[in-house]
Amino acid sequence: MQMSSPLIEVENLTKYYPIQRGWVATLFTKQKQLVHAVDGVSLEIRRGETFGLVGESGSGKTTTGRLIVKLEEPTSGTIKFGRKDLRCMKGEERRRTRQEMQMIFQDPFASLNPRMKVGDIISEGLDIRGIRDSRERNERVSQTMENVGLTPPELFADRYPHELSGGQRQRVGIARAIAVGPRFVAADEPVSSLDVSIRAQVLNLMLQLKKSLGLTYLLISHDITVVKYMSEDMAVMYLGKVVESAASDVLFGNPLHPYTKALFSAIPTLDSSERQVPLHGEMPSPVEPPRGCRFHTRCPSRRDKCSLDEPPLIDIERAHKVACWNAQ
Repeated sequence: MQMSSPLIEVENLTKYYPIQRGWVATLFTKQKQLVHAVDGVSLEIRRGETFGLVGESGSGKTTTGRLIVKLEEPTSGTIKFGRKDLRCMKGEERRRTRQEMQMIFQDPFASLNPRMKVGDIISEGLDIRGIRDSRERNERVSQTMENVGLTPPELFADRYPHELSGGQRQRVGIARAIAVGPRFVAADEPVSSLDVSIRAQVLNLMLQLKKSLGLTYLLISHDITVVKYMSEDMAVMYLGKVVESAASDVLFGNPLHPYTKALFSAIPTLDSSERQVPLHGEMPSPVEPPRGCRFHTRCPSRRDKCSLDEPPLIDIERAHKVACWNAQ
């Protein structure tokens, strides 16, 4: 099978947040403290695929997604969309490209304006895009609502977010994202706030839209089973860095990094013979990341080299990258 070309190319992406301190603290030290939210992430997302990004809370998954869709500016690094560097885009080209990159947020209740009706929420992006004709805009909104299962559209268009169920609100969030005709959508924990009975419906809706609209997804989640169901390729993040990446079936069939093994062993299974890999301790502070491998403070197979030198993310097998001295 021929592999498609990358739509998104990320290289050495970093994002540091300065810590705001009181005036008393600044009297004793002038050194700035930084939160290393994302620290040297590189990945490729191919056209038409779903790329999964997994890891514990605080690993930098969401920040990576927000950086890619330009909701935040990176401290350093390169983001290319369709081979073009986003930093070099200006004016109309930059505006048009940003319309092609949208995001579905984790909490639909918090991300939807409670003072706006559903129809206005979905049409807001069309207004920004310059579609002023009310008839065309209404037709686009109605068609988008039908595409996400909010039917009949006239029943939902004049409702406010608080008048909808959680699943319906997330459908509104999806409709808002696809209304402007994007090519790339970053979905940040799109089903984590939904009831279990509704999750499969929303995930199947996303797969249906991916096929019918030709979308490319970045799926951000801590739920490994969701990523396994949805994605063709995936990467595992820990404390701001990618520690392993490969095709999803390869990664689930042969995880090499100790952190990946620990995550996968926590997936509930009916096979009692499968042993869970224990993780001891808490994730270190991103303000002062450990020297060497960032996972070595919790790794059951660490050795002296792990605490001294940081392992590079390199190919162990074809298109299977791992940052671990033991695996290498």
